[in-house]
Amino acid sequence: MDGGGSATMRFPWNTPPEEGQAIEVAEGVLWMRLPLPMKLDHVNVYALDDGDGWTVIDTGMGSKKTRGIWERLLAGPLGGRPVNRVIVTHHHPDHVGNAGWFQSEIGAELVTTRTAWLFARMLTLDVQDSWPEETIAYYRSAGMDPDFLARRLQERPFNFADMVYPMPLGFVRIKQGDTIRMGGRDWDVHMGDGHAPEHATFWSRDGELVISGDQILSSISPNIGVYATEPMADPLAGWLESCERLSALARPGQLVLGGHKLPFTGLPQRMGQLIENHHSALERLLDFLDTPKAAAECFAPLFKRRIGEGEYGLALVEAVAHLNHLYHIGSATRTRREDGAWVYLRRE
Repeated sequence: MDGGGSATMRFPWNTPPEEGQAIEVAEGVLWMRLPLPMKLDHVNVYALDDGDGWTVIDTGMGSKKTRGIWERLLAGPLGGRPVNRVIVTHHHPDHVGNAGWFQSEIGAELVTTRTAWLFARMLTLDVQDSWPEETIAYYRSAGMDPDFLARRLQERPFNFADMVYPMPLGFVRIKQGDTIRMGGRDWDVHMGDGHAPEHATFWSRDGELVISGDQILSSISPNIGVYATEPMADPLAGWLESCERLSALARPGQLVLGGHKLPFTGLPQRMGQLIENHHSALERLLDFLDTPKAAAECFAPLFKRRIGEGEYGLALVEAVAHLNHLYHIGSATRTRREDGAWVYLRRE
């Protein structure tokens, strides 16, 4: 879901680093960028200078191409010095994808949250050659377009292992309230939720820097979706709670280093935008539910733009998240339609 900029937000760099290159965004902190094979075509990764080596934040999607870029980065901007630690902010493939490679081939220690490690490790081992019945039932319950579903069922199912390097046993856990030292700074660890469970963010104690992963992005709102693993989940409640809690830490001068798009300052304003974005979407959605609607019929009020085939899947799971939230807080009721879809109606 898009969220616009603000006059009080500032983008110190208008151009991201070139492939295989780095930009020093603060003393001892390098910003690098890796390609992704999707509409959101990049992920930001960072390296922090620990003196005897580097701490790397996030790793890109697992592929030979990405690992080739990492080898260029290791030899070039990172000066051939060792990567001693890899910190993964959350379990999504574009962040954890090469963590196992860094462990197995580079000898780095993996640091992440327990939930992120468990999810990533479990999903890499859960390889499906055909679509699980639970996933098909979930798509139908969301009212997925029958033609889109038919095409999807002709394809091989999405498998985490296709884009995440095998993960060996063992990691170091970080949790809410921890302090970690990296790049010559002490950082407080604060957890987010909604986009991914137990998503780690890092706030430097000198107030200068925030490493936010996908929890806080400068010009887009991260996808908040419901999946077949937990079809009644309410990630939007976790997202809104996290935004309110993290807002208390926000200061105008902090440089925020996110997982996508550009680094920025003006965090208090951005937090307000992220919260308001979803409250406004919920209000539009409630107005739309004057007659029963399935999730797949709710794109217009939520996104205010045309959803193409490449975005359809993410839009659908986000629509379910917003409808689930309205259902859980008692603002909407739901019933089963004859085709198996849940349809939601505003509670009068």
